[in-house]
Amino acid sequence: MKIIIANSNPILLVSLKEHFDDDIYIHVTEKHELTINVLESIKPEYIFFPHWSYIIDKAIFENFKCIVFHMTDLPFGRGGSPLQNLISRGINETKISAIQVVKDLDAGPVYLKRNLSLYGNAEEIYLRAGDIIIEMIHEIIKSQLKPVEQIGTPVVFKRRTPAMSNMEELDDIEGIYDYIRMLDAEGYPKAFIENAKFRFEFSRASLKSDKSIIADVRIFKK
Repeated sequence: MKIIIANSNPILLVSLKEHFDDDIYIHVTEKHELTINVLESIKPEYIFFPHWSYIIDKAIFENFKCIVFHMTDLPFGRGGSPLQNLISRGINETKISAIQVVKDLDAGPVYLKRNLSLYGNAEEIYLRAGDIIIEMIHEIIKSQLKPVEQIGTPVVFKRRTPAMSNMEELDDIEGIYDYIRMLDAEGYPKAFIENAKFRFEFSRASLKSDKSIIADVRIFKK
């Protein structure tokens, strides 16, 4: 039996490789490594997508058992940037949904869900989510789970753009703190403010009891 773990998030890579050895599991990090020709030669029983930044080809999900992990309680929160969309809405508890990949984004039937806390910065949350996803993968394989259709009215999130990291319109300390922490991970555009000449990017935020924030700031010329 061969199983593919397709992951493009560097934060999760180390823990995934530690828990899934190369005897059974094949780790894929780039789109060109995941083609229909490659998969037909491997014939994997499962392809798991803990975090994948690319469109999954129709030929792949129609011919192989593809399971993606989404950081919302589906069908609430279909779409892009789930972590940032949740935190910006003031949501601090969510679920990770393991779903079958289908044509429509995040619309596939659900294998299982697990609780996830959204406290801490983005990197801490992704690491926490990675541990949960590892357990979910083991459970899906061991129990040979079958997916069931999603129930409820879908709520769709829009993928965030780098320009949306600008904090100049925010008017409360808690909102500023959430913006900084929800973007504080490798590969994400940091929360920022700017003037005519400089940009100020923020990370490692700490919200104090007096409603002030202490954070690291990177300043550079535009």
